[in-house]
Order: sequence, then structure tokens, then C-alpha cells
Amino acid sequence: MTGRPPRIDGKLRVSIHTNNGYRYACTQPWTIDPKSGKKQYRKVYWGQVDENLTFFPNTRYIYASEEERVNLDFPDEWDLSEISKIAGTMKGRPSYQGEDVNRFYGDIWLLEQIAEKTGIKKDLLSVFDGNVEMVNDVLTLAMFPYLTGFTYNRVARWQKIAKSPSKRELTPSAITLLSQSISEEHRMKLLRLRSARLRKHELCAVDSTSRSAYGHSLTDIRWGKNKESLPLEQTVEVVVYTLESHMPVYYRTFPGNMQDSRSLETILADLDYAGFEDVILVTDRGYEKIRNLEAYILKGQAMIMCTKVQQRIVNEKIIGYGDFSSRPEGMTIDKDSKLYYQQFAIDYPVEGSGGATKHSEKLRLNIYFDSVRRSEELIRLEIDITDQREGLERLLIEGQPLEDDQSLKRHYGYFKLDYDAGARILRSFELNE
Repeated sequence: MTGRPPRIDGKLRVSIHTNNGYRYACTQPWTIDPKSGKKQYRKVYWGQVDENLTFFPNTRYIYASEEERVNLDFPDEWDLSEISKIAGTMKGRPSYQGEDVNRFYGDIWLLEQIAEKTGIKKDLLSVFDGNVEMVNDVLTLAMFPYLTGFTYNRVARWQKIAKSPSKRELTPSAITLLSQSISEEHRMKLLRLRSARLRKHELCAVDSTSRSAYGHSLTDIRWGKNKESLPLEQTVEVVVYTLESHMPVYYRTFPGNMQDSRSLETILADLDYAGFEDVILVTDRGYEKIRNLEAYILKGQAMIMCTKVQQRIVNEKIIGYGDFSSRPEGMTIDKDSKLYYQQFAIDYPVEGSGGATKHSEKLRLNIYFDSVRRSEELIRLEIDITDQREGLERLLIEGQPLEDDQSLKRHYGYFKLDYDAGARILRSFELNE
């Protein structure tokens, strides 16, 4: 192999390359083709050079690291004064004596103070055995998407114009190595430390949301079929957070096609293993299933669970109220929320795995009634019935053929229709009581 030998100092010589009448400051790093064994050169442009040999840097040079800049060997006769002038006009990079960085970091400073006050940084130091560099890397990755909304492939670029907790360049490969070094043991240790900061009988809400995923390697993505039958896979992101301080204490992903009620058993097992024994879970109707209620009772887990009115226990109580005018008999008004409510003690026996029966001694059913909302819904119902009646009267007068049965049910669902099945002409209609 022949050619110019590489420089001992490892620097790259900058020369002028003319293209379409423009003069560019160019370096030509090379690599060895593994198949042919020959050198392969590529041109890297760092800016433009005028006839007076004044160098005007481009964005590649402005955003290059200090190591990359030092590695460039400019000819002695070139004028490099424009570097400091242009760097001072770039957003987030004020011109001053020293390395160009962003000195305005109020948003990052605020998040650093939150990490200190809430004990997150102290807990992370305990998890990673006092490794300050690793903790700062994790905090940087936690702050970056919240502050920028970008993905992690832009972290290294962002660090060149912003002050972050991490002092090293977090390239995609460095982020991959960092994430691979975090084990399940680290995760559970952090959860145990966070649980130790909660008060006894702390109220913790359980909530989830679906998120589209573009990868294919993770199991939750491969099995997470889209609920809307779209070709894009989904995952379910579950978080448990305290209602008073709004601090997240638990996080996990599930396949997108997994219902909330099915994931609750796994959430309870994780929380128990992490040490969340005295918290009170608050769930919405998505987690309401009889088997989950029985699991709560057998485990002795305190909970506040929203339920559907179609549930047998609830439906029986509502039917027991019968007809009423302003409010159901037996309900009490809450002056703050302006809602009527009534509480019932429920005896719900559950048979355990050994055949023993456990009774729910403290199970209570709270039923709430909003008279204002009921009045609004009755008004809306009256308006819909009036609109449908007027539409049917026009069809009777005009004698136009009716739509298909499915459309009739959708547009005139409050009425019983009598019509000629062949000609589909309306004969009469009456309110479906």
C-alpha cells in the first residue's frame, strides 16, 4: 500500500477544495476498505475561504467538539478571526474567552433543584454506589426529553449548547452502554428507596396511556398490537404516583393489547416486592373487575376503585332507589362538591386457594348523584327526541323511502317505526317507552 503516511500527531490537514466556483476549507480523512485493502477518502467541509484566505466557519465547525477543532491543522497564512465573531451570533453560544457553551440554564437548574429537594439524586447515588458520573448521566437523560421533546440521538448535539448535569458527551453508543449497565436490581432498589419516603397510607393513583412504538426488538412492542387495528404497534405505559406530592413511585410498560384490568396483578406484585405495603391505590374504571376486587380482599390491599353502574352490586343499589324527583331517598348532600352521596357496607365473601373463606370487613360502596348533570342530560334527551320526531313527521308528509335498518336505528332510536318493508315508506311511529 502506497500513499502519504499518516501524521504522527494525528491531526488533519485543512486545504482548499473548489467546487462550482466556491472555495471550501476541506479535510480528507480516510479509511481502509476491508475487502480491497485500499484507502477510501471522503471530503469534510468546515466552512468557506475567500480570496484573502479568510476562513468563514459553517455549522459543522461551530457545533464541533473542542477535540475535533484542535485536531484541525489550518495553514498559518489563513485568517481565522471570523471564528469568534460568528460563534457569538449563534443561538445559545455567546462569544467570550474560552470554550463556547450556554451559560443560561435556568430550566436545567430548576430540575436539578427538584432532584435535590425530592431526594431523587440522593437515592440514585445510593443505587449506583456513589458513582456521581453515572448519576449525572441518568439525570441528563431524564431531563433531556422533558426540556427539548427530542429523542436521545440528539443529546450529544444538545450538550454542546446547553449546560447539563453530565460532563461527558452522551452519544447514542454511550447511551446504549449506559442503559445496558442498569439492571433490574438497580430498578427495584430505587423503587424501595422511593417507597421509604412515602407516609403510611399514602394515596397513590394508578394510571396508564397507550403509546405508538416504532421499534421491533422489545417484547412489549412485538406483542403490542394496536387497539384501533392500525399497522403501528403500541405499548401501554403505566405509572403510579402520589396524589399529594404528585411524585411517581412506579413505572412499567406492557403490550398495547393488554387491558388495564389484566395488568393490575403484575403491578400489585411489583409494588409488594418493592416495599409499597401501606399505600392506598386509586384506580379508574379500566382496572375494575370482580377478580381484581377479590384479589384486593384476599391480599388485604387498601384501595379506592371506580366501578361501572352495570356492576351487579352497584346496579342493585341504584334500582333500589326507585323513581325520584330531585334526589334519591337516603342520600346526603356534600356542600363542597354539591353532590349527593350515600355509603353502603358490603359483605363480600371470597374463597381462597386453600378453601377458606375471607370476608371483606371494611368494603364500602359509595354512590354519588349529580343533580345538575342529570338535569342537563334530561334536557339533552328532550332535545334529541324532539329532533327525531320532527324528522319522522317530515318523512310522513313527503313519503320518501326510508334508509336501511341500521341507519334508522341510529337516527331514530327513540321511536318505534311502522313502515312498508317493500317500498320502505313510513306509515306511523310512536315513542319507544
